[in-house]
Amino acid sequence: MISTRPTLLLVSALAFGACHAQNAVRIADASALVNVTTVQDDHVVEAALAAAGSSEIETRAVMASGNKMLWPAGIRGDSARSANAAFIQDYRCFRVGTFPRDSTMMAIVAIPALENMDMPEAMRPDSDLYMVLPERALRAAAPPRLRPLVSKGPSWENRAKVKIQKPEAVYAAYNIGADSAAVKAMESAGMSKAEIAAVVFRSTERNWPDGIDSFEERWPELSMFKKYRAYLGAKWGNKALVIVPVQENQKMPALMRPFVDMYFVYDADALLVKAN
Repeated sequence: MISTRPTLLLVSALAFGACHAQNAVRIADASALVNVTTVQDDHVVEAALAAAGSSEIETRAVMASGNKMLWPAGIRGDSARSANAAFIQDYRCFRVGTFPRDSTMMAIVAIPALENMDMPEAMRPDSDLYMVLPERALRAAAPPRLRPLVSKGPSWENRAKVKIQKPEAVYAAYNIGADSAAVKAMESAGMSKAEIAAVVFRSTERNWPDGIDSFEERWPELSMFKKYRAYLGAKWGNKALVIVPVQENQKMPALMRPFVDMYFVYDADALLVKAN
């Protein structure tokens, strides 16, 4: 069945690095999500972002990303939120602005997709999320974080380009981490343990974009796989790892567009490796 979950290109509207460490928070009261309203048309939120120093471009991006329909299925509905209440406090969040509403201080909270990829699958955001919550529902995040940041994955700029010639030869559920020859090949290709972990996590269909994350959805789109701009990550035996960078594939159809670099395992003879 075709997925109806909205998918956006991941664009980090705001920086969530060390300069925002003091604004790292967690959602201590999951029940606060029940009354969250969209920020999409909230001019008070827009003004609060501007007052916090956000540029016009950043503010527009935040406002466009504040629709509740973009929330992952695991927190979008009442029953799902109730079932996942214990995990909501595990989101890595940042306070990006505050403003008073009636007698309550409200906070604009960012939940970056890239920093929450290790959340349970149904709670993993497809794009950076923004929501307005009462300050009383938040607590300062306790450093250090117990969860390491997810690696962005191996570099691709200096690797050989490949063209996918036989899209149907992709291995959608291949456990590359359990293949010792594949792991050795990735190590030989200069990948660190964190980079290999990113490959293992994002090389199966469950972590691909919505339009290709199941056979039923992927089959009608297979011919479009030839349009992916891709690079050779590693090769072992008759198999090869293909890197599909987000930066190089922003013109792909929305439901096939990666929001972080993704990876395919292919039969080697399904690929045309181009000279650098």
